[in-house]
Amino acid sequence: MEFLHANTKSLLDSNLEDGNYISAKGKKVIVIGGGDTGTDCIGTSIRHGCTSLVNLELLPQPPQTRAPGNPWPQWPRVFRVDYGHQEAATKFGKDPRTYEVLTKRFISDENGSVKGVEVVQVKWGKDETGRFQFKEVEGSEEILEADLVLLAMGFLGPESTIPDKLGLEKDGRSNVKAEYG
Repeated sequence: MEFLHANTKSLLDSNLEDGNYISAKGKKVIVIGGGDTGTDCIGTSIRHGCTSLVNLELLPQPPQTRAPGNPWPQWPRVFRVDYGHQEAATKFGKDPRTYEVLTKRFISDENGSVKGVEVVQVKWGKDETGRFQFKEVEGSEEILEADLVLLAMGFLGPESTIPDKLGLEKDGRSNVKAEYG
């Protein structure tokens, strides 16, 4: 995530005076993906002085309380308002998150710079095998304007160098398999 890395380095090295970072100042920002990285992108963009901010999330909005299929000791998948969401709501008057949205393509201007993204609403449901899948909602396509698009998605788990060298078995999410109990 070059946006956050360069910003933090410039902030620590020169209080952003060296200009060695990607600025969101005066830009229409779209952050694709949630989680901690998405929240950091939101907060940093607001502090830079972005003119608008949208946070796109493919998944549905989490419930206010734990769902029956999300018991302890699993990480609680519940709706949270983090610092970036609070900052966005304070500046723009609303939570920046939009749920169940799929980004279809990036749109560029004549110079090759991003000027927007094409999105479509999706609905989630189980397929014939019982796995959750999404389907695009026909007629819900939309173009969102953007000067800066930040990708904050796809964390694939911990680094694998040490587990691989030790020959440790991993699960489907690349975590080291372990016995519970």
